[in-house]
Amino acid sequence: MESQKLYRVEKKDFPKLENLLTQCFQQDPLYLKLIPDEETRKRLMPELFACDLNEFFETCQIYADSSELNAILVVSDESEPYHFLQYFLTEARAQLKTDEYLIKEDPSLKTFWNFMLGRDYLNSRWTDQLHQEERLHIIYLAVSPAKQHHGLADLLMHETIQYAQKHKLMISLETHNPKNVAMYEHYGFKVFGVVEKHFDLKQYCLIREYQ
Repeated sequence: MESQKLYRVEKKDFPKLENLLTQCFQQDPLYLKLIPDEETRKRLMPELFACDLNEFFETCQIYADSSELNAILVVSDESEPYHFLQYFLTEARAQLKTDEYLIKEDPSLKTFWNFMLGRDYLNSRWTDQLHQEERLHIIYLAVSPAKQHHGLADLLMHETIQYAQKHKLMISLETHNPKNVAMYEHYGFKVFGVVEKHFDLKQYCLIREYQ
């Protein structure tokens, strides 16, 4: 994906980006289930996001409303050439680093076990059912709590939708917060399916088809 309106996040922006994601997802239903202890969650989430961002920087595009990073979008353009070896090595490094953090922060292994049970909530393998490579996949959409209701989500979503329409691409994403479903439906998404495994937690899988 390319955009002339949005700010392309650089590695120097990672500290601000980690802080934003931690703020936005600290009370997300997924992380409340995976890391139920609040103190462990506070310690662990910045490290997990730091690990994720290093992986995403190599395999995805990260955009923000501006260099202030009040709102961000992490998107994977599935229509681009797929480099299997690069993707495999990047993902393997990220997984090893994540496991290291989980065990370090909770030596009881309870959190590590939760992540093992919750692996179906931590990936986007449901998109294999779409059989559609001409597609953008939104991994994260986050707006700073202090900047919500200022049109920043609209800015990011409209830019993504405009790009997808221009290039005849489907858009897919998932959310674990049922309150977000109506918001995405407002942008033309529909629920493709719901994942519910091992936890009392639903992952809503949504798509927006090229129109």
